[in-house]
Amino acid sequence: MRSTFAEINLSNLNNNYLSIRRSVKGKKVMAVVKADAYGHGVDQVTKSLNSLRNDKPEYYAVAFTEEAIELRELKVNQPILVFDPINNIENVGLFFKYDLIPTVFTEIHLKTLINAKKRLSYQNKIKVHIKIDTGMNRLGIDAVNSIKFIKKVSSSKHFIIDGIYTHFATSDEKNKSFTIRQLKMFKDILEYLAISKINYGLAHSANSGAILNMPDSYLDMVRPGILLYGYYPSMEMPMTIMPRPVMSLISKVSSIKKIMKGDTVSYGRKYKAVRNTNIISVPIGYADGFNRNLSNFAKGIINGKEFMQIGTVTMDRIMFDIGNSIINIGDKVILLGKEGKSKIDAWDWAKILGTIPYEIICGIGKRVPRTYVK
Repeated sequence: MRSTFAEINLSNLNNNYLSIRRSVKGKKVMAVVKADAYGHGVDQVTKSLNSLRNDKPEYYAVAFTEEAIELRELKVNQPILVFDPINNIENVGLFFKYDLIPTVFTEIHLKTLINAKKRLSYQNKIKVHIKIDTGMNRLGIDAVNSIKFIKKVSSSKHFIIDGIYTHFATSDEKNKSFTIRQLKMFKDILEYLAISKINYGLAHSANSGAILNMPDSYLDMVRPGILLYGYYPSMEMPMTIMPRPVMSLISKVSSIKKIMKGDTVSYGRKYKAVRNTNIISVPIGYADGFNRNLSNFAKGIINGKEFMQIGTVTMDRIMFDIGNSIINIGDKVILLGKEGKSKIDAWDWAKILGTIPYEIICGIGKRVPRTYVK
């Protein structure tokens, strides 16, 4: 096994999930496990969440059909919503075969499903979730055209509307005015449907940001993503839930070398020693998700003490300046995680890189093995 590995704390995962469930007070939960559960390993993540028995998620959500099929093959029995619109006619039969819920918002989606239903002699009504675009301008039917579309789906002999949803563009920002506007637009549609006695199933709009600061958006179900894995979607969120990071990134010292004042380290000679010192190499690099732009800015924790990463990050290896500290080959190096009073999390990397924790944890590569602890 490689010296570098990502340690996934399933107890932290479950605690984060249960904190969310308590916070939303009886609403259903659709756990978002796309992108291999944000890089944490969808097999173990779903097993852990489903071990919660009566508290387990009512729904799961993924980005693509292939991810949903993987869940079914892992014996996940809950309803699975696929966010990606139906564009591949050849694969539409997989929704019937694996009992998946498609997202629909165009006439083409409906015709594609109906044609496949007839071709495959599928006898049941097709459960769908309708996506309403209230301002994200990415996917979904425009709010002004949504009522007519929903009525058509509702009256069709081919479909059951299992749910209706929208997605917030700025729920992770301190200024909530745009999100409030989106929510009002969505609620106005729901109110009209209710008055018209059109059954729209489960209404859901609250992503991680809205779960933290917009209880009015909980509706029938919430959709936590990044919050499950231990991070706020931004640093502007009120601390209503205290999640614990689920992933730690750990390696080991593989070599120690003495260098002299004026010596340079790694490609491009971007680091020059200001004194005689000792450096270590650690077997992780940008091919594993340790971004090259972390060069000379990142830190690692060794024996409870923080050390600076030095030199250009290479494909498979990084270096640290350890000065005269007594460190041995094989000592643990924590790149994400905590030891003693020292802590490094995805936000520390994100601030250096000008990004968000989503990209950090999803970017830890497949060649980094995952180990699981409880």
